Amino acid sequence: MTTLTTPTIHHAADRVANLPADAIFDLAHTRKIELELPYAGAVTPVEAWTLFTQGKAKLVDVRTPPEFKFVGSVPGSVNVEWRGYDPQPLAVFLETLRRVASPSEPVLLLCRSAVRSDAAADAAAEAGYARVYNVLEGFEGQRNHSRRRGEIDGWRHRGLPWVQD
Repeated sequence: MTTLTTPTIHHAADRVANLPADAIFDLAHTRKIELELPYAGAVTPVEAWTLFTQGKAKLVDVRTPPEFKFVGSVPGSVNVEWRGYDPQPLAVFLETLRRVASPSEPVLLLCRSAVRSDAAADAAAEAGYARVYNVLEGFEGQRNHSRRRGEIDGWRHRGLPWVQD
């Protein structure tokens, strides 16, 4: 007999930004200019969580399904794989993205370290997504001197909600 369990949600409620959505989108636009981004802008993990929990943006995780399931994911986020180990055509990513988010609504893209989500945001913007944003730092963050993630920055390091199967 299989026992179903509810995954533990890890969080720190005090980490949520106290900024209104418009101010966060303004900051994201400032980063677009500063970083010379080809898409709408970039948000920090805390800003992304704030926008997502306020219902102001969709959160799309572009990692592979095994990463999403076994490494952990943000509760309520949607997994739309950018490119797996066997690169899939760009059309598949865009077709799947269109099923979960319209090109006119704000979409926050998240990956392990903000590299794949940057590429996915660029492609989505080129395909007509006017309000697509990269989540800086990613879910696990950059590597430290020992080549380990999650100790310098990233979604989990910031103490934001996540679940793991």
